[in-house]
Amino acid sequence: MTEPAQPHLAPEENFRHGRLTARPAPPATPATAGLLSRNDAAGGLQAMVYAPEPADGRPYRMVLLLHGAGGSARQGLDLLLPVADAHRLLLVAPQAVASSWDLIVEGFGPDVRRIDALLASIFASHPVDRVVFGGFSDGASYALSLGLTNGDLVDAVVAFSPGFAAPLVTHGRPRMYVSHGVADPVLPVDACSRRLVPRLRSLGYDVTYHEFPNGHEVPPEIREQAAAWLTTS
Repeated sequence: MTEPAQPHLAPEENFRHGRLTARPAPPATPATAGLLSRNDAAGGLQAMVYAPEPADGRPYRMVLLLHGAGGSARQGLDLLLPVADAHRLLLVAPQAVASSWDLIVEGFGPDVRRIDALLASIFASHPVDRVVFGGFSDGASYALSLGLTNGDLVDAVVAFSPGFAAPLVTHGRPRMYVSHGVADPVLPVDACSRRLVPRLRSLGYDVTYHEFPNGHEVPPEIREQAAAWLTTS
């Protein structure tokens, strides 16, 4: 089998800048459907994965889902698990190395390496034609930051109640879906999405934005809107 082409990273760009090298390629092993756990070399939980049943070899739209601070891979997976089968979404939810993602703790590093290895293993076992990053709270901020950094890999970003986006470098133009509760006591909408979304739009990004009356959460109707938005193109 031909080896997948590797991205051409500038010499100064690497995992410390949030750059990922994994790319979709024809899988080397048959896809496994259902709910799966993946462990790292030390036996700790690396990620949870959910794959709908294969359909005539058609590729999946893969969504990397990032949990909030102090959260779990399962909480990340649950962000879109109820709509995964209906929209044929391959969900991959990594566990952060620390209590939150490396960018928020001390800068890009161990989580970028872990996510890159995880994506490589997913691409080796499942046919994927589109890649999406998503998350909630700190995970949404990280999804935006990684998505903007790796827009040459990522087609779209789904950010539920983000606080910020802080890419060190940017590539491509992924489209974005952002939602935020107007009564959010954790990441207030005025200081977060109402500043972030106009800034992203001013930089030329296509951003769909929805506010809802609740707090720091992902209501079912927002989940449905995000899934429908994902599959419109």
